[in-house]
Amino acid sequence: MSQSLATTPPAPADAPAYNPRNYLNAEAGIASWLLTRDHKRIAVMYLVVTTLSFALGGFYAMLIRIELLTPGPTIMSAMSYNRMFTLHGVVMIFLFMIPAIPGVFGNFFLPLMLGARDVAFPRLNLLSLYLYAIGAAIAVYGMIHGGADTGWTFYTPYSTTTVTKVVPILLGAFVLGFSSILTGLNFIVTTHTLRAPGMSWMRMPLFVWSIYATSVIQILATPVLGITLLLVAFEHAFGWGIFDPARGGDPILFQHLFWFYSHPAVYIMVLPAMAVMSEVIQASARKNIFGYKAVAFSSLGIAFVGFFTWGHHLFTSGQSTLDAGIFGVLSMFVGIFTAIKVFNWTATLYEGAVKFTTWFAYFCGFLFFLVFGGMTGIALATVSLDIHWQDTYFVVAHFHFIMVGSVIMAWLAALHYWWPKMFGRLYPEGWGLVSAVLIILGFNATFIPQFLLGNYGMPRRYYSYPERFWPLNVASTAGASLLAFGFTIILVYLAISLRWGKVAGPNPWGSRGFEWDTLSPPPTENFLENPVYTRGPHDYTEAPEGAEVTHAT
Repeated sequence: MSQSLATTPPAPADAPAYNPRNYLNAEAGIASWLLTRDHKRIAVMYLVVTTLSFALGGFYAMLIRIELLTPGPTIMSAMSYNRMFTLHGVVMIFLFMIPAIPGVFGNFFLPLMLGARDVAFPRLNLLSLYLYAIGAAIAVYGMIHGGADTGWTFYTPYSTTTVTKVVPILLGAFVLGFSSILTGLNFIVTTHTLRAPGMSWMRMPLFVWSIYATSVIQILATPVLGITLLLVAFEHAFGWGIFDPARGGDPILFQHLFWFYSHPAVYIMVLPAMAVMSEVIQASARKNIFGYKAVAFSSLGIAFVGFFTWGHHLFTSGQSTLDAGIFGVLSMFVGIFTAIKVFNWTATLYEGAVKFTTWFAYFCGFLFFLVFGGMTGIALATVSLDIHWQDTYFVVAHFHFIMVGSVIMAWLAALHYWWPKMFGRLYPEGWGLVSAVLIILGFNATFIPQFLLGNYGMPRRYYSYPERFWPLNVASTAGASLLAFGFTIILVYLAISLRWGKVAGPNPWGSRGFEWDTLSPPPTENFLENPVYTRGPHDYTEAPEGAEVTHAT
């Protein structure tokens, strides 16, 4: 590691340190934002609404952990507790983890990485944002007016008979599905039709490959969830008997339909996280990715195999031994494709010029959560182990490691890595590292005790518990408090940096990613001249000091 990240290529001589005429100030007034078709402004609005959703989901999580601070009642009733964990799951999954990285960083950077002026359908892009806002508003209305006590999975027949107001939340999730479908459609068409000259498939950044694979899942799987949730809403409202065995329905049918979407939805959340890390690791190591094609095609492999592994959620539902065995074996293939990415990321670091930045710290956290959580996922895909751990806190901890931990680490890495490009300002690196350490430690302190609780037999979704589980629950709540403190620090220093942060310049990290070829913040039209790409993404070998692109006038 003889080089330093500080030895960055100089910016072009005629490039201003801060772009005075950019997408942020090109037009003034609230209407210019609400009616914009600029993908960058839409991305910023997604950043605002998904961050608010994350804060709301985190607030619900803290209420849950405070309630579980003691074995008996602490601050709420049993029904309120059931509503809290339901709303926490709904908000975090449907309002934050699914849309956050594609909606914010996919919208902002996919056209920039492809050399495009915008996405293929700018009006549909704005519509997807409004559908997200409408779906979120309907869901929040349901939360305020009675909530739901079903859990975020809405398992029948309980969800069709509960006295809580589950229908508005179901309809909100249904509308959110349309937002997800339109976003995926836009990204696929943009990738196929708006690549700049010289941008072949094998020159596309790995971020684009993973977002493309995510978009395929969104388009194919989301309609299944939408139909399923709509059927549950109709059965709850009108007494239909599709899933209720008392009326001749089949509750296991709901589980099959729900997990046919929801297991691929795991990769709707985690593939964009992997997309971010494929970019961050190259900028961290100042090297080309090791095994570009393997990492690119592994994204498509995860997307494909993810559609055939939903049955490992139903090991204890009464399905046949043959079916359980097949689903268990298929689940292992996802681990293979994920391992390809992990091995290539770590190989990229070998002999790299690595500097420990904030976004690299989040990469390290992501790698730990992905590998550790993935290993526990392989264990849960083993029938004999899953029978013991099913519906215990082991499942809760596994899900939060592999999904929540990985997605939040990637979201924070993306936020810090691309913050200078999006807003033209730098944040204080020291405070960034402090908050990263607090969040990674806090996450481990929150969920490692839950692995132990699950192995000791504590069921999930229980309002009270025996006193022998009390010390581990206290430790978990303390870890959640540390997490909240770390996130608060980030909110403060990023807000300050928007006004008083040091001017970033076009490329403060010395990255070779295509999105850094334009000014910071980018102009409304993305590029001052039409780009023509003559190199691959993050090409540090052919032009280590080099010109970023050639331009066609």
